[in-house]
Amino acid sequence: MTISTETTVNLAKVYYQAMGNKDTASVAALLHSDVHLIGPLGELAGKEKVLQAVTEFTALLKSLCVHASFSSKDQAMVNYDVDFGQPFGICRTASLITFQDNLIARLELFYDARPFEKNAAKDATYL
Repeated sequence: MTISTETTVNLAKVYYQAMGNKDTASVAALLHSDVHLIGPLGELAGKEKVLQAVTEFTALLKSLCVHASFSSKDQAMVNYDVDFGQPFGICRTASLITFQDNLIARLELFYDARPFEKNAAKDATYL
């Protein structure tokens, strides 16, 4: 199924709005069953594992602010800030989202992982 550029960017905005609102039910509805999450600290595959990481992530965030988003065919790029509060503060982030069947099939996150490396061994929340 072909997805329009407008649909792609709108779905990406809905996803990050749900994340910012800590609405994991809406996030779950947007994830493909075979979703793949790639981040600086690791990778996860499968809706259940990715949703667990999202749940842990949203429990820690204070706010999420999208600055820009654009798309091309079945992909969207989103630039946003996540405020975790202390000790991490604001994390400037970008994500490349690939859609399949109007669902998120792949999320690739780009951010400076250095502040989170101490926790990476025991906690994959910051994927």
